[in-house]
Amino acid sequence: MDRIISVRPVGDGWSVQSDAFDSEMMFLSGAKAEAAARRLARTVAKTGQNAQIHIFLRDGVLAGTFAVHGQDMALAV
Repeated sequence: MDRIISVRPVGDGWSVQSDAFDSEMMFLSGAKAEAAARRLARTVAKTGQNAQIHIFLRDGVLAGTFAVHGQDMALAV
């Protein structure tokens, strides 16, 4: 099962939400929110799980989706 990480506009900022954690992270910059989402996806991948990052524009349209594939923990030393 893929972990979903979403970057969405909220008021004057941006939020990063995921089913991997309970609370959301807030950022003033969309670029910083996207960078945090990518870091989170890499962390998820290190556990062997796949992650998808969904990035939404201010008007609610899906701007892009990125997939990060889980790493085989047997190969990670």
